[in-house]
Amino acid sequence: MSKLSATQAQAGTIESIGQENDGKGVTADDAPPQREQWSSKLDFLLALIGFSVGLGNVWRFPYLCYKNGGGAFLIPYLICLVIGGVPLLLLELGLGQLMAQGGIGVWKLAPLFKGIGIASFVIVTLLNIYYNVILAWSLYYLFMSFAAVVPWSHCNNPFNTDLCKDPTGYGVQGTDLWRCDYINKNETYPTDVPLITDLTNATDDQLNCTVIGATNRTSSVTEFWERKILQIHLSTGLEDIGGFNWQLTLCLLLAWALVYLCVFKGVKSSGKVVYFTATFPYIFITILFVRAITLENAVEGLKFYVEPNATRLLDGKVWLDAATQIFFSYSLGLGNMAALGSYNAYNHNFFRDGIIFAVVNSGTSLYSGVVIFAVLGFMAGQQGVPVADVVESGPGLAFIAYPEAVVQMPITPLWAILFFVMLLLLGIDSEFVGVEGMITAIIDFFPSMQRGNKRPLFVLGICTMLFLAGLPMTCHGGMYVFQLFDNYAASGFALLWVAFFEATVIGWVYGAENLYRDFEDMLGWRPNPYLKICWMVVTPVFTLGICIFSLVSYRPLEFGDYSYTEVGQAIGWLMALASMVQIPFFVVYQMIMAQGSLKERWVLLTTPKRTPRSDKLPIQVLQTSAPFGIDNVNMELPSYDEVNM
Repeated sequence: MSKLSATQAQAGTIESIGQENDGKGVTADDAPPQREQWSSKLDFLLALIGFSVGLGNVWRFPYLCYKNGGGAFLIPYLICLVIGGVPLLLLELGLGQLMAQGGIGVWKLAPLFKGIGIASFVIVTLLNIYYNVILAWSLYYLFMSFAAVVPWSHCNNPFNTDLCKDPTGYGVQGTDLWRCDYINKNETYPTDVPLITDLTNATDDQLNCTVIGATNRTSSVTEFWERKILQIHLSTGLEDIGGFNWQLTLCLLLAWALVYLCVFKGVKSSGKVVYFTATFPYIFITILFVRAITLENAVEGLKFYVEPNATRLLDGKVWLDAATQIFFSYSLGLGNMAALGSYNAYNHNFFRDGIIFAVVNSGTSLYSGVVIFAVLGFMAGQQGVPVADVVESGPGLAFIAYPEAVVQMPITPLWAILFFVMLLLLGIDSEFVGVEGMITAIIDFFPSMQRGNKRPLFVLGICTMLFLAGLPMTCHGGMYVFQLFDNYAASGFALLWVAFFEATVIGWVYGAENLYRDFEDMLGWRPNPYLKICWMVVTPVFTLGICIFSLVSYRPLEFGDYSYTEVGQAIGWLMALASMVQIPFFVVYQMIMAQGSLKERWVLLTTPKRTPRSDKLPIQVLQTSAPFGIDNVNMELPSYDEVNM
């Protein structure tokens, strides 16, 4: 084996890292299988947009914005974007392209911290489990849209309550509330409808519609969501999630079947799928935008959206949600940005694509917010309540506000079908790229799974396991399980924890200047120093600060009127810790297992383990440096097989 001192590594170059085979170097048999690449440069950009611009923008951003006071949420959101989101986005894309590895393999750049990749893998696995449930909801709505009259547009379904009120302002036919709806509008109700005695036994003249009209009513759209799609009224909480909603279970099965068909052949096929899935939704969002802003009272919702409530900025939960939304919608800390970048040619301009993607991503969130809040203003006017009280803030907000907007359009079933097809497309490309990133990370460790017919069977096994893991969220109380995943497993503290270590390790262990030289080698020009400042100081301080701020102001999880018990909260924290502990665990484990003095172990485990890329245009020279000035430490370079462990 060849030897190299840390001093030599700092001053010189490494032309090959590999196992010596009788002086022949690395043979063709030792080389890894050829890595797939995008068919064209546009494939990569559209894959970025298709994966990250999705339900996180049109579903999660509006509900977090509504939950956290509208305009007050936009301030921390934009701050988090500039000092955390964009620097980490370019970092992950660049690492993937540099190393041609997925979310775990890129940390061969600092092997001691490969736990970052493992943590990302755990997070994206949990995310893939619950994200597809949203697609199941979309499919359920889509199937229910194939009706002459969509069922959420009226109150005459078997699941509706007497307090239901449809978007046109009428309740359940035959009830006193229904009669008063007509009387208060100076209209005559249909006489061929049998009357139902529910609140009083009065005639029209005896009805006190002023008092009855003040009754707190529920939108027919809300009741359809809660009592038909979720059937959450049949559950009392996490301790009683009830039986399966079999229609939703079948929709989840179909959703996973669609994901499988998108990913089982690899990026060359999935890269073409995003040409349609990443572009069509914008057409429909624009149509909804035009209709939403012309609705009566829409301006009140838009005021709530843009006018900040400064007092909410003192709430740590608002900042945590803002940072989480950036990481969620930009898919940071999941390893998937690195996986997508790994399929680029070495000299691809990932920096340009990353900036374009950032503008499109946040622009889509803000654009979707206009549609949502315009509809909420309309709903508030219909129900006679403030915008802040029109619906329960939660993951279902988009499944209430958007269907409400669709009802206001002519030929409602057609628009409903188009809308939920759009929602399906937005979600499915995010999901299948998420699964692709997860599979890439595994295949990087087991390259043989890529050969022959092994990949389709391997992907089928992964999809089956993820489907089974998501089944509890199709039960009557599945939303209570969903909330745990959404608040703990793939967001909040876990993502901030990973982001902190990503920036810190690159900034101080591998070295921000070293990565800048790598970026310059790939791009042909040197990026602005701002990114280096963020990686070294701003992003670590900011992410750690939000974590501390949020812990100090932590409140137990609630959903509607339900407060999670200590057991429920413990389950949530276990989900978060499942990823967070990977980083310190692997640091301690590797330091214990390595040989030599403490300095020798540190140098060995923080020296990059990189293999030459065959598609690199400049002369192959691998720059390395010993961190923190440690030198004169002899170490044995790993063999090629060890490098790919």
